[in-house]
Amino acid sequence: MKSLAELAAIRDKMKDKVILREGSGNKRIVVGMATCGIAAGARPVLNAFVAEVNAAGLSGEATVTQTGCIGICQYEPVAEVFEGDTKTTYVKLNPDKVKEIVEQHIKGGKVVEAYTIGNAEK
Repeated sequence: MKSLAELAAIRDKMKDKVILREGSGNKRIVVGMATCGIAAGARPVLNAFVAEVNAAGLSGEATVTQTGCIGICQYEPVAEVFEGDTKTTYVKLNPDKVKEIVEQHIKGGKVVEAYTIGNAEK
């Protein structure tokens, strides 16, 4: 980076991703990013949620954030979807599963039961 113009260009390029992480949508997606989550692959999961929500045009409807340890390390990577008083916990995630979750749950309103904590051991 050699100028303020380059810095401004980087800021503008990243604006959508920052807005997704700080927005105020009806649905909040929280990805566990403690050491256990990162070691299990949570960073690509977080990035996939940001990319998929943005690609689906849902940035005004859903917010993607991160948190520390959720407390269920054996199920990492973990993401929780909050909608009002309802929480859905998705476990053992990867970017392909994220795509399905955004399409069916975040966009379509239907929980992807196969990836929830209640179905993790089946």
